[in-house]
Amino acid sequence: MTTAPAAPIVLTQRRIWLIFSALLAGMLLSSLDQTIVSTAMPTIVGDLGGVAHMTWVTTAYLLATTIAMPIYGKFGDIFGRRTLFLIAIALFTLASLGAALSTGFWEFVLFRGIQGLGGGGLMILSQAIIADIVPAKERGKYLAPMGAVFGVSSIGGPLLGGLFTDHLTWEWCFWINIPVGVIAFAIAWKTLSLPRKRNTRKVDYLGIVLLSAATTCLILFTDWGGKQYAWTSPTILGLMAAFVAAVIAFIVVENRAEQPVIPMALFRNRAFVLATSIGLVLGLAMFSALAFMPTFLQMASGTSASISGLLMIPMIIGLIGTLTVSMRQITRTGRYKIFPILGSVVTALGMLWLTTLAGNTPIWLICAMLFVLGAGLGFIMQVIVLVVQNAVDPRDVGTATSTNNYFREVGASLGVAIFGSIFTNRLVDSLGAAFVANPEQAATSGLNPASLVPAQVKAVGEPLHTAIVDSYAGALAPVFWYLIPAALVALALAFWLPEIPLSDEAGMIARGEAVADESALAGLAPVSVTDASDPVLAVPGPHADDDRPHPDRTR
Repeated sequence: MTTAPAAPIVLTQRRIWLIFSALLAGMLLSSLDQTIVSTAMPTIVGDLGGVAHMTWVTTAYLLATTIAMPIYGKFGDIFGRRTLFLIAIALFTLASLGAALSTGFWEFVLFRGIQGLGGGGLMILSQAIIADIVPAKERGKYLAPMGAVFGVSSIGGPLLGGLFTDHLTWEWCFWINIPVGVIAFAIAWKTLSLPRKRNTRKVDYLGIVLLSAATTCLILFTDWGGKQYAWTSPTILGLMAAFVAAVIAFIVVENRAEQPVIPMALFRNRAFVLATSIGLVLGLAMFSALAFMPTFLQMASGTSASISGLLMIPMIIGLIGTLTVSMRQITRTGRYKIFPILGSVVTALGMLWLTTLAGNTPIWLICAMLFVLGAGLGFIMQVIVLVVQNAVDPRDVGTATSTNNYFREVGASLGVAIFGSIFTNRLVDSLGAAFVANPEQAATSGLNPASLVPAQVKAVGEPLHTAIVDSYAGALAPVFWYLIPAALVALALAFWLPEIPLSDEAGMIARGEAVADESALAGLAPVSVTDASDPVLAVPGPHADDDRPHPDRTR
């Protein structure tokens, strides 16, 4: 008896919007938890007795997320994304419960790592599933809200963390995830109808191990270097040597693997390489600015950590505004190349303006500078995701999306480490000079340059107050001179970016796994199905397990 082919899924507009709501909830969980613990961190590590090891709270989440991204991307391509998405939500939600109930520091760190494993999957699978169900021509209207969620979370996370810690308990940073996770799981379980796939080739487990090893070495190198260990210490040099060795071994293995976790063929795709390189540079610039500006704003304005986050809102308004405009125009015209070019120029101008920061710069002017920087980043952020997904075969969309995000995270880690070291070294020298220049006031104030907090700086009298604020401004402003070349590199890459016509088919339709809606069934031949009460019709297209080579869309 011949088995009937799997019936294609009917993608109605109602089903797409229901799926999209679950994807947005998943993105919100993942992006919010990257930042929500930042303002709650001192209280958490104090309660759990982990002050000496507090960096592991963020390192565990970042490390797990970055490692998980390419694995979810590849496994989604070869096994299907529905089950993986449900697993990612469940992991994240259960780990949130575990973190809230933790009674010891290392127990808490373990659950943060498990959260990262779920969060990495939510971020990647959400973007890949949209590519499965929405054509590239229409995808902009969905990618814009996803980008907006990420932007809002970068501000809302620290604010919520501060509010929960101040008015409830730090555990609420994790309790809040549970109802959102349960709702997202229920919606996804009911509406996320995606095909399961049969994999007949060997999974690249060795490639996964080597990529995980390389990622671990890189994250620890950037997280520990210049902080816990000197850049020239045996530990840091050893991590860099291990990273290089793991990368070389990974490339060798991937070139021989039957089903590589990151196919080297992707790097022969011009659009993919250029868009991913822009993403790396974008991560370097964006996250460096987000990492350093709140510290300066706290010292300059004397506000708390949670309130200083509100001063970053202009940056997010600029980002969401240009993100929405660019995605709307791309949907209307089908042309995208102008936006990375425009975004790189505006980002460079924003950074150039930020080099003029001084201790007496008005807060409203700093907010204007941040607005311009955010506007530049908004023109680029989601466009490069769309370019990457449109440039590859639909069967590789998860792998391409996760690889693009992976390199953006690598750029963010490198940027924060390198430019954080520059900022810190300059700040230490400047603060030392400020205290030496005001010896009597420094002695009577009892302040320690190594442990200043905003409230102390706000309370100290003149001229030491101005000297301290000027030290922060003098240390931060030159950092943006180092970031401007990154924006110019992105500009050069954007000029070379090919403008490939946007596909008018969703990934599942291109693979023959779905049809757009009931009207798209007209004229197609019926097939036998096991459930006669739900007759559906086949749509021509490649089989999900078709191993034939597929063309590069850039040719």
